Amino acid sequence: MPPFAAGPVSPRRLVAIVCAAQVLAQIGAYAWPALVPGRMEAWGIDNADAGWITGLFYLAYAVAVPVLVTLTDRVDPKRVYLFGVAVTVVGHLVFATIADGFWSAAFARVLAGVGWAGTYMTGLKLLADRVDDRLMSRAVAGHALSIGLAGAASFLFAGVLDDLFGWRSVFWGSAACAAAAWLTVALAAPAQPGRSEPLAGRLFDFMPVLRNRSAMAYAIAYCVHTWEMNTLRGWGVAFLVWVAATTGEEPWLPATAAITLVGLAGTWASVAGNEASIRLGRQRLVRAAMLASAVCAAGIGFLGPVSYSVAVALVLVYGVVIWLDSSSLTAGAAGSALPGRRGATLAVHSMLGYAGGFAGPLIMGVVLDLAGGMSTQGWGLAFLHVAAAMLVGRVAFAMLRPRALPGDRPGG
Repeated sequence: MPPFAAGPVSPRRLVAIVCAAQVLAQIGAYAWPALVPGRMEAWGIDNADAGWITGLFYLAYAVAVPVLVTLTDRVDPKRVYLFGVAVTVVGHLVFATIADGFWSAAFARVLAGVGWAGTYMTGLKLLADRVDDRLMSRAVAGHALSIGLAGAASFLFAGVLDDLFGWRSVFWGSAACAAAAWLTVALAAPAQPGRSEPLAGRLFDFMPVLRNRSAMAYAIAYCVHTWEMNTLRGWGVAFLVWVAATTGEEPWLPATAAITLVGLAGTWASVAGNEASIRLGRQRLVRAAMLASAVCAAGIGFLGPVSYSVAVALVLVYGVVIWLDSSSLTAGAAGSALPGRRGATLAVHSMLGYAGGFAGPLIMGVVLDLAGGMSTQGWGLAFLHVAAAMLVGRVAFAMLRPRALPGDRPGG
C-alpha cells in the first residue's frame, strides 16, 4: 500500500478528518438489517438464517480485530485503517453483485466485518495516541458521535435507496461512500508512528491485557452492551414491520426511519452519558444503565405488539438506555490500558464486544424459530434472553471493580 503522507495537521483538524471518514465508512454497516424483511421473503430464509447473516458480520469483526488493532501498537494506524476500508468496499461490492441467498450474503457480510475490524478501533487509535489522559474520554465520545450518526443514518440511507432504485443500489452506494472514506484518510491524514510508547514483550501477547482487571471489567460490560445493541439494530426493523402487519396499522413512520431515530437518540445518549459519567462516576452510570437495559429488554417484546405507536416508543426508549454507557465503556477500557498496550487493550475490548454482537442477533433468530416464529410470545422470549445477558454482565462488572479515569468524579 503506498505510504500516503499528508503534511502535519492540528489535532482538531485530524479529529475532523477521521470523523468525516468514519461517517462515510459506516454508512453501509447496517444495510443488511434494514433489508431483512424483504430479503427473508424473497430468498425464502428463516429467522435463524437471517440471524446468522447479521451475526457473521460481528463474528468476522471479533476474529479479525485482535490482529488488526494490535498491529497499531507497531504499525502506522493509517495503514491498517486504509486496509480495513478497502476490504469494506470489497464486501459491499460483493453483496451488490452476487448476493442471491444465504451463502453469498453471508460471505459478503464476513468481508464487511473484517473491513470494519480494520476501521472502527483503528480510527479511534489514530486519535487516541494524540490526546492526553484527561482529554481521552471526550475524544472517544467525539469519535463515537460520528460512528453513531452514520450508523443511525445507515437505516434511512438503505430504506431510501431501496425504495428508489432497488436493494442492490444500497450496497453500490455503500461501496462508493466507503471508497470516499479511503480517499479522505489517504490524502488528508498524516502518517504517524505505530508505537507512541515503549512496548515490552511480544506484540500479540494478550496476557497483560487479560490480567488488567479494570480493562477487562469494561470489556466484559462492552460484550453484553454490544450484544443488546446489535440485537436491536439487527432485528428492530423486522420487529416493527411485524407489529404493523399484525395490528393492521398503517405505519405513520417507516420502520427504517424509526430505527434511524433510535440511532440518533442513542448517539446523543452516548455523548451525554459520557459527560454524566465524568461528573457522577463512571461505574455508577454503567451499573445503572445495565440494570435499566435489562428491564427494557424484559418488557419490549411482550408490550410492543399492543400497537405500532407503542412499539416505536418502546424501541426509542430502549435505544437511549442501551447507548447511555457506550462511550463510557470504551473510554474506560482505553484509559485503563497499560503503557504501550493501548492497541492490544482496544483489540481485546472490541473482540469481546463484537463476540457479543455476533451472539445476540443469532440467538434472537434461533429463539424466534424455537418459539414457532414471530409472535408476541416469540418476540417476548427472544428479547428476554437479552435481559438475562445484561444481568450476567452487570454482576461481572461489579465483581471486577474497575477504576475511574483521570478527570472522573472519585468514588463513582
